[in-house]
Order: sequence, then structure tokens, then C-alpha cells
Amino acid sequence: MEVPPIVALSIPGFFLLIGVELLINRLQKKDYYKLSDALTSISCGIGSELVGIFSKAALFFGYLYIYENLKIFEMPDTIWSWVILFFGVDFFYYWFHRKSHEVNFIWAAHIVHHQSEEYNLTTALRQAWFQNAFSWVFYLPLAFVGFSPYAFLITKAINLIYQFWIHTKLIDKMWFLELFMNTPSHHRVHHGKNPKYLDKNYAAVFIIWDKMFGTFMKEEEEPVFGITNTYKSWNPVWTNFHYWGELLDIANNSTRWVDKIKVFLKPPGWRPQELGGFKGAPEVDKATYQKYDVEVPNSLAMYSLVQFVPTLGVASAFLFLSKEFTGVQQTAVVSIIIFSIISSGAIFDKIKWITVGEYVRLLAIPCVALLFFETAGFSTIILVAGSWALISIIWFSSQLKGFSTAN
Repeated sequence: MEVPPIVALSIPGFFLLIGVELLINRLQKKDYYKLSDALTSISCGIGSELVGIFSKAALFFGYLYIYENLKIFEMPDTIWSWVILFFGVDFFYYWFHRKSHEVNFIWAAHIVHHQSEEYNLTTALRQAWFQNAFSWVFYLPLAFVGFSPYAFLITKAINLIYQFWIHTKLIDKMWFLELFMNTPSHHRVHHGKNPKYLDKNYAAVFIIWDKMFGTFMKEEEEPVFGITNTYKSWNPVWTNFHYWGELLDIANNSTRWVDKIKVFLKPPGWRPQELGGFKGAPEVDKATYQKYDVEVPNSLAMYSLVQFVPTLGVASAFLFLSKEFTGVQQTAVVSIIIFSIISSGAIFDKIKWITVGEYVRLLAIPCVALLFFETAGFSTIILVAGSWALISIIWFSSQLKGFSTAN
């Protein structure tokens, strides 16, 4: 039985709620959104879903193999089995999430979700591209017990969707729900970089796991959000690799082989004694804390936003139609999407290479579109893609002065 793409089907609802939050944010004159940060978070989500198209089947093979060959029981398809599975998925998510904060090589994948210094619904979309390479192992006990792959995937998707709405500052404490459910208040603690908030509130749906295993903390003052060593870039691809670079650098500078291995197995902040030992998180003061930002002219920011919208549209369509494309078409579409989200980040970082790279990207758009001329019609492709590229080239050329202080 084919599993419906529940998460992908939820995307329109996600963006509707983001729009509602943004409207309330404006009406209340709050400052919960930054365009560069929001687009980077959404770009990370786009990349995560694209990578998932090619990796989910391979990573899920382990669960499927155990269920078909090594399961101990055959769980019946009843409402109580689904309830037990729902709690089981949430329980094992807690342990995956906890270990992703306690083991460096898993943190290197999960860190992406914590990089944003803002806290709004787009932060929920800031997903790591390679996290599933580690997370699936934690759920294998459910396959041994005999929960079907179909039921597991449905339940896992619901578990993930629940976590979307708790990424907001618009909702304060939620009375009795705070006792057993994960709420925005609880999850804000988890995203805080304040030392007292680190490694707390790992739950997805039920906060009871944190209370049972000693990792719960109530929200006191509003946290300072982000990672302890601030990620200073809007590049949505480098988000997934920068911490690996830090770990490799520590390993390379360690003289003992045991330390070269330990750096990947120890908690974040660990260093061998010869490199200074464990480095704890510094205290932060919300009143004086300076978030990462690069001053970009409003007209250049608007150009990036307008270019981002069709990229998001193409990526969303691709999630549903990718099976209809050839391997060459899939590679071309994914490449132009990745190129486009990198371009958006480079514009907000004001990286000098993008003054040439953006022209290359725009010229590549009609070239990629031509791969689909048999489906969409040659004249339509030339008219739409070519016109968009030409207008964009003219528009971008008028914005080059915005890079006068480019890095």
C-alpha cells in the first residue's frame, strides 16, 4: 500500500499559517521576522525534502527488512495499536533528539534546525538535509515489535507535523496543556542558547518524556535563540556542512588518534586537553546581544524575494511530480533549485561572486526548461522561461550598486 505524502500535502497549510503569523506580527508591530532568515529557513526545508526524495527509500530499507524478516509479533490493525505506536514513535523521537544534542556526529546533522536567531513558524521548516541518515536507527525497535511500515510512516509524519506549530512566540503559556504536551513555551526553551536552557525539552508531542528523564525546564525569561557559536551566513547549503568542518579541524589538530575519534563521539564543545579542553557555552544577555545581519538595500532584498517565489513553486511541484521525470530532468531541476537557494543566500550575504553567479543561474533557467519541451510545448517553454530570465537579468543589473560593499 502506497503511503500518502502527508508532509508534502501539509506544505500549503504551513505557508498559510506562516502568512497568518506574519500578519499578526505586523499588526502587533512585533519584530519576529527577518526576510533573510526566513528565506534561509525555508530553503533548508526545500533542500531537506529534495534530498529525502532520493534517500528515504534507501534509509527505510532497514525498518522494512526487520519487519518482514525479524519481527517478534504481528501488531493488529486496531485503534489501540495506532495509539501505542503514536506514543512509541514519540518516545523514540525523544531519544534520537536527545542523542543528537549529546553526540557530535549526530549534532553535526541536527545543528541546522537550531541555527536561526529568530523564532517563528519558518524556523520549523529549517530542517537538516542528512538527519534521516542517523534518526531511522532509533525507530527499529518498532519494526521488531511488529508495527507495519505503513503505520509507522503515517505516524512519523503526524509526529513531525505536530512540531510545526510550536515554533512561535505569539502563543504564551497554555495552562494545563503545559503539564503533558509540548507547547511553544516548552520548545522555546529548547531553542535557547542561554547556558541554563541548553539540552532541555527534547520532546516532540509529549513533554512527559523530559519530565521522566530529567531534561525538562520551564521557560523563565525569553531565550536568546540560535547556536552557541553563531552561524554567520545565509547560505542554506553550508548550514549542513559547517559543523563537520569544525569537527574535522579539531580532529586534524589533535595528535592522539583516540582524540581524533573521540571528537565525533563526545558532546558539542568537547576538545582534547591539548586544545584547551571542554569549551562551555558563554552567557548571553538579550538586551545587548547582536544578531548576525548584513545590510542589504530594500530593492535588492525585494529582487531576491521575487526570485525565490518561483523557486519555491517549482520545488513544491517537483515533490509531487518527480516520479514522472527522467533522471536527467530530475538532476537538472534539483540543480537549478539548489543553485537558486544558494543565490538567495549569497545576495543577502552580499558575496561578490554572486554578481556573476546570478547571471549564470538566470541563463541556466531556460536551458533547464528546454528539457521539458516535449511535455509543456517548445513555444511555451521559450516564452515563459526566456522572458523571465531576460526580465530578471535587466532587473538584477540595475541592483549591482547594492554590492558596492560586498564581501
